Amino acid sequence: MRCRIRGWELTELRAKIRASQKEHDMRLATWSFAWTTLLAICLAAVPAQEKQTREDTTGQPRVIPVWPKDAPGSEKWTQKEVEHPSALLRMTIVRNVVRPTLSAFLPERSKANGTAVIVCPGGGFRFLCCEGEGTDVAERLRARGVAAFVLKHRLMDTGATEAEFHKSLLQAALLKSVADSLKAGERPVLPEDVRKFSALAVADGRQAIKVVREHAGEWGIIPDRIGIMGFSSGGVVTTGVATEYDAASRPNYAASIYGPVLGSVKVPKHAPPLFICCASNDALVPPIDSIRLYSAWKAAGKSAELHIYAKGDHGFGVSKQGLPSDT
Repeated sequence: MRCRIRGWELTELRAKIRASQKEHDMRLATWSFAWTTLLAICLAAVPAQEKQTREDTTGQPRVIPVWPKDAPGSEKWTQKEVEHPSALLRMTIVRNVVRPTLSAFLPERSKANGTAVIVCPGGGFRFLCCEGEGTDVAERLRARGVAAFVLKHRLMDTGATEAEFHKSLLQAALLKSVADSLKAGERPVLPEDVRKFSALAVADGRQAIKVVREHAGEWGIIPDRIGIMGFSSGGVVTTGVATEYDAASRPNYAASIYGPVLGSVKVPKHAPPLFICCASNDALVPPIDSIRLYSAWKAAGKSAELHIYAKGDHGFGVSKQGLPSDT
């Protein structure tokens, strides 16, 4: 299942959230930062592929803890992780993640090429679209011989009930457009919650690289062929990992797919090759973000590739829409 967001759909979404809030007698708490309106961003569903060769006893992808114990910085969190279908967002989502994990999609040995990718779904650090930008992507990669690992990183506490979750979304959705928030190519100062949770998510991404590298031999992976890719807010995780790492957590390549850029970009001396992709009519994350990221990489003399489709909206993924992004 996929979910793209156009301008008129944003208006409709705002109306639905307002109605939900009246029903539950809730009031808007505070305005949040514009880019956190990254809601419901999914790729097209993919055809079923052959089962992976290394699954748990239930037939599901193997789930691997990202941290050996409690993740540093969230040891005292008490919220309960939940996964449920959201009628509002038209997808199944995961919320309130406390203990980060990797879901492993390992190819058959006869197809495996030794390459691995950490896949980071989007959701504005409020939820994760773990199917459309996670498992669907992983299945496509696995079918091509790539070992894929879907990262479930830590998220904001959006409450135990759907009503509380809707309130959290309302704080993100009732905002002026993302483009209006840009000032001379720079974004305003980040709210504390976005700053905090993006940093925690990036830390989970770095640790995920370490875990895959540590188990490379066991999983048939070449240690210097491990990369990371992220969609929308998952692109923030990807860029964070690609710009701040140590020897064990450095990705060998990175891909940011319609991801926002927060603040200035500091490109490290040994930055990995970077692939960037977006649509020029993206109503949530304007292409200037991708251009800034590409320009920073090139100014530092590093390898980068940028694709901007004339049309595709936000969250085009691999779906066929009859638009340039289909290619």
